[in-house]
Amino acid sequence: MRDLEGKTAVVTGAASGIGRSLARRWAAEGMHVVLADVEDQALLTAVGELGGDAIGMRVDVTSFDDVEALASTAFSTFGAVDVLCNNAGVFQGGLLWECSDADFEWTLGVNLWGILHGVRAFVPRMVAAGTEGHVVNTISMAGLATTPFSGPYDVSKFAAMAATECLAHDLATVGAPIKVSAVCPGLVDTAIGSSRRNRPAMLATEQSEGAAFVERALADGTAGGMAPDEVADLVVEAVLEERFLVPTRPSYAQQLTNRCEDLVARRAPRSPTFD
Repeated sequence: MRDLEGKTAVVTGAASGIGRSLARRWAAEGMHVVLADVEDQALLTAVGELGGDAIGMRVDVTSFDDVEALASTAFSTFGAVDVLCNNAGVFQGGLLWECSDADFEWTLGVNLWGILHGVRAFVPRMVAAGTEGHVVNTISMAGLATTPFSGPYDVSKFAAMAATECLAHDLATVGAPIKVSAVCPGLVDTAIGSSRRNRPAMLATEQSEGAAFVERALADGTAGGMAPDEVADLVVEAVLEERFLVPTRPSYAQQLTNRCEDLVARRAPRSPTFD
């Protein structure tokens, strides 16, 4: 896509972090923006910040009905959706054998099923329109390389990366003029370390020592991390230039090389250094 002005973008997880920066960035390009999130007050603030014809909608991406309603609202309001950002994400860590079914259900529900629901609700409409479009899925460096104490998160992000690659293959196979990008941030200054604030009560569990440890480490690491606005700039550039992989650091090339070398040598892959 080369011309964004007057087009429509939808962003999930848009009330904070990378999602909020994406919404601002699309608006700056002259796009209509639909913001979706589960945090009501933060969502109202984000929509008010954009002004204009931006609209917000409370959406739980783990619910297909919610995401389908989001798609219906976006298309009925603006007539089309040209850029879909499946951005909502949460973090759950801990030693793999200490993680509960609820830990996996919550993390996979948001990080994987949130993307799958977005694809199923929006992409058929986008394909039927026959116009250029772009799907942007926020993955993570954790979708390319594994780390200790991060089982639920890493599993969800590897699956999300596979879904993103499959989507790109399928769209190309049917000749749809829709491109796909996988955004893989490292440590970004967001509130992902406090994801538990949005965990449903029915999936609440007692936090293990390992989970608490890695959450503290994540909060400390992201506090001095890359600015979300910088990630949003990279995403817009990727959409304009039709790039699939959107890494946030030059060091990713070496990290991926290390992983491939380890697998070819039949070794357990090294964890990334996040430098």
